[in-house]
Amino acid sequence: MKKTAFNALCRAAGGKMVEFAGYDMPVEFSGIKDEHMTVRNGVGVFDVSHMGEIWVKGPHALDLIRKVSSNDPTSLLPGQAQYSCFPNGKGGIVDDFLTYFYAPEKYMLVVNASNIEKDWNWLVSQNSVGAELENASDRISQLAVQGPKAREVLQKLTNVNLSDLKYYTFTTGTMAGIPDVIISATGYTGAGGFELYFYNEVAEKMWNAIFEAGASAGIKPIGLGARDTLRLEMGYCLYGNDIDDTTSPIEAGLGWITKFNGDRKFIDKELLSLQQKEGVGRKLRGFEMLEKAIPRHGYTIFNAEGSPIGIVTSGTMSPVLNQGIGMGYVSKAYTASGTAIFIGIRDKKVPARIVKLPFI
Repeated sequence: MKKTAFNALCRAAGGKMVEFAGYDMPVEFSGIKDEHMTVRNGVGVFDVSHMGEIWVKGPHALDLIRKVSSNDPTSLLPGQAQYSCFPNGKGGIVDDFLTYFYAPEKYMLVVNASNIEKDWNWLVSQNSVGAELENASDRISQLAVQGPKAREVLQKLTNVNLSDLKYYTFTTGTMAGIPDVIISATGYTGAGGFELYFYNEVAEKMWNAIFEAGASAGIKPIGLGARDTLRLEMGYCLYGNDIDDTTSPIEAGLGWITKFNGDRKFIDKELLSLQQKEGVGRKLRGFEMLEKAIPRHGYTIFNAEGSPIGIVTSGTMSPVLNQGIGMGYVSKAYTASGTAIFIGIRDKKVPARIVKLPFI
């Protein structure tokens, strides 16, 4: 198993370690519910150094990203980030990722840990335009400092005015005395905050500085368990659960990151455009349980007559709502908000209803 530069620090902080995407990662520290509420109400720190960073550089960098991205990178200005996905040429999704427009002819793509090698091979195979590619994943560490108190904590460590960083923008500056840190107003919790990118060699210094600055705000380390419950309350997709090589961005409700404007030709443009115009047979929807029960990935979704109409892709007990929530693909006829559905949990069919996302 690979280890991030924070592995020993996570263990020392009491992290319960598990294998995730080939890495030894903390699933929880003080408990998933406690960590979840810490991020919703205060500030927490996630080691997300297992994520991949791929540089796309040179005069043809934009040409390659335009080709492989569902979203339109030509709309970006330097210092802006964009959520997107790689269509796979068959109507599915290779991965979802962030594009950072770092400088003219220099972009950083942040990809999922489980897909680093897959995404790298995909980019290489599609690089007919001669862009310069560099996989920097093993050299870069990343911390996500999330929650409503994240700004006040990090502001103690930098002269960069963090209030000027709007959602999905970033800058490069000194943080905790460490130069050239990418400071990004992004995150996958819906609680606000920042993601910081820096080299492995300064990881311990960064960790210690952040926890010292955040002590009075009740800062805590947060594991993968709360990361999952936080993103699910916001209705954010998780690759491998809610989206994969068999799901299209239109089915997954990601039409908003699939841009057909202008003459840009990207992979699967015609197929996805047709899906958008003519509709799809199933859609990813959120649902809430009407009885005390927890839906889980892989459970069958039924209609009132007992016929299967879909499958649960993500589910949990929402710490904020104290209610079972989930997402899943359901047949088109059952996608309207308020529609009664049933989740197959062991030998019972438990009532639920379709709701609009996010859950909170």
